[in-house]
Amino acid sequence: MAKQPKKPTNPPKTTVKPEDKRLHRRRFYKAEQEASFVEAHGHTTPQTRDPAYRLAFRDTDFLLREELRPVRFQLELLKCEMLLEEAKIGSTLVCYGSARIPAPEMAEEALKSATTPERKAVVERLVANSKYYEEARQLANIAASKRIVEEGMQQFVVCSGGGPSIMEAANRGAVEAGAETIGLNIVLPHEQAPNEYVTPHLAFQFHYFALRKMHFLLRAKAVAVFPGGFGTLDEFMELLTLIQTGKMKPIPILLFGREFWSKVINFDALAEEGVINPADLDLFHWVERAEDGWKIICDFYDLGAKVSRVPPRVQADRGQTRTPAQRAKRT
Repeated sequence: MAKQPKKPTNPPKTTVKPEDKRLHRRRFYKAEQEASFVEAHGHTTPQTRDPAYRLAFRDTDFLLREELRPVRFQLELLKCEMLLEEAKIGSTLVCYGSARIPAPEMAEEALKSATTPERKAVVERLVANSKYYEEARQLANIAASKRIVEEGMQQFVVCSGGGPSIMEAANRGAVEAGAETIGLNIVLPHEQAPNEYVTPHLAFQFHYFALRKMHFLLRAKAVAVFPGGFGTLDEFMELLTLIQTGKMKPIPILLFGREFWSKVINFDALAEEGVINPADLDLFHWVERAEDGWKIICDFYDLGAKVSRVPPRVQADRGQTRTPAQRAKRT
């Protein structure tokens, strides 16, 4: 028996409901309503089957065309912005850092996986830097534990790139303080899923690096930069450039790991060669411990003694890292 088309849900055009007589009521149907009308009619003809007949905003093939790139830029900007606004996210503490540094409790396993002397030497350096996983976790935990709210909006919500390692540490620290936390993931050739500490309705995925980096900074009231590679360097240098050139107002930039960064970048040489001003070296603060980083943030914003006071350090798991889902199974 042939499937009967759904009965159209739109009212007869001659029907005027009492509420439609109110002056503030919209005169046109919403796009989602008209999309449901199209489905309800159920017409199947050569014309309706052709892609040309699809509603433009429901035509994925059309939206993915090269010429529609500006529209996709706008969509990536608006989606994250609107959802963060709806979630009452007023400002963020952004954490940049490596996707490769292991959590301290996973260090032994990482060393066992090294099968050549060359690889072992690399892993040993990564393991040595695992202390920064803990510092990212601690900083996020401190900020999240303060529950700062201003004008009904959450402040200093922890935000990371949503991936593993340092990014996971930041999200993890916030979750351990019982707070929501943001992950801004990027589509990459190799699979990268959001780490399990990211709050589900605050887990976003981007196609364009530029829009992702913009969202990192639109709400940022402080940025913590931990040891990392090209991606971290890109994010860090863009942030410095925006503040140096006056495109962005100054915020606390916490650069964790002086030994690491001094090997990677000779900041003093840049000033000595005259390609930056000596004062540009004051755009960031050298930091080793999370508590010191939080004090810098509190002093910058005059947050007061109560907010400046830090809670006891969260203890590192010496077994396998447990996600919120894994912890729930144990309770």
